[in-house]
Amino acid sequence: MTAAAPRIVRAERLEAPVRVPVAIVGGGACGLVAAIALADAGVECVVLERDATPSGSTALSSGFIPAAGTRAQAAQGISDSVEVFAEDIVRKNKATGALHLVRAYAEAAAPALDRLADHGLHFEVLDNFLYPGHRVHRMHTLPQRTGAALVAALLDAATRAGVDVLPSAHVTELWADTQDRILGVGIARPGGALEHIACDTLLLACNGFGGNAQLVRDLLPEMRDATFAGHAGNDGSAILWGQALGAALADLGGYQGHGSWVVPQGALMTWAVMMEGGVQLNARGERFHDEKQGYSEAAVDVLAQPGARPGTCSAMRSWRWRASSRTSARRRQRARCARPRTVMCWPRSSAARLPRWRRRSSASARPSTPCASPAPCSTRKAASTSTRAAACAAATAPCSPTCWPPAAPRAASAATRSGAISPATAS
Repeated sequence: MTAAAPRIVRAERLEAPVRVPVAIVGGGACGLVAAIALADAGVECVVLERDATPSGSTALSSGFIPAAGTRAQAAQGISDSVEVFAEDIVRKNKATGALHLVRAYAEAAAPALDRLADHGLHFEVLDNFLYPGHRVHRMHTLPQRTGAALVAALLDAATRAGVDVLPSAHVTELWADTQDRILGVGIARPGGALEHIACDTLLLACNGFGGNAQLVRDLLPEMRDATFAGHAGNDGSAILWGQALGAALADLGGYQGHGSWVVPQGALMTWAVMMEGGVQLNARGERFHDEKQGYSEAAVDVLAQPGARPGTCSAMRSWRWRASSRTSARRRQRARCARPRTVMCWPRSSAARLPRWRRRSSASARPSTPCASPAPCSTRKAASTSTRAAACAAATAPCSPTCWPPAAPRAASAATRSGAISPATAS
């Protein structure tokens, strides 16, 4: 998807039926939070949202927000600080981010979440695992743990605060005078009608540019072959409008990639699978990177793997069936091994969690520590593609002495019964 060329309309004045102090383009998390803050300050605003219901990329996410020093952390006995948070960000992005922006975010995140809590958003902190790069449990979420629930809660809070949200209002024009002062916007409405709103101040909260192939090639060349799986509003409109008005660009080299995009289903697998000991294998059955680095780093590694289709953000394949019997497990596993694909496997810390028929009869050691070796595992590659059972057994062989399940001479059915290969779960 490529964004249409932005339209700047030059005029000395804009005669519009409505004038507001602030117009906000975009009703996702950014636009709604800004609207709530303006309402708290007593500033009238209107949110212009292109969709019939506000969503944006936030609604497609898990809805987790990192912040340090919140009331929610204190309530759960979690000690954190802005300094530690900023250090973690710098370490994670290898000091490639603008330090003043890192500091600004680290300082502002907690007060923002506490303010939203005052508006009825009841955050809790995920404390059962650490996200890549974080030394402290600081990932905040609503009880529903979805991005859609977060956007819905923000919309409800904005509405109760008196904010006017205009849905199905796709901003296609920016009106400006000869001095580049913004006069207002033109809005495409359902049915093709064009309406106008004048404003004193304009806030562009209309998403990123991941859906604009040309901007991705120019600004994020390492992601030029990745599949875009975000919201349609990620068309780069704000950047293109800014350029048309003579604005400079800076700090646009960051992105959030996902190395766990499941194809062909088009679903995102939660990275919690990897943080709990899961590993990723490529189409040749080889482990190719250290999963603890994180999902953005994984996106680059996945794109470099043999067999990764151009334009695919991940070579992952999702197995959504669960075998109901030993026979069906063997039959389906043999069918899968006829055409090797990337699979997910992770250690099981307790046999008691498995159905009885999937438990090992022997008390073989199954360490709860996940496999930490980032080195490719040559033992995972099938020695011969002509022997399906051998291919399956090789695909489930351990990549290091600490990785479970241990190598077994038995055929693929035994590996399947032991839980070595599990269906992918999308978040």
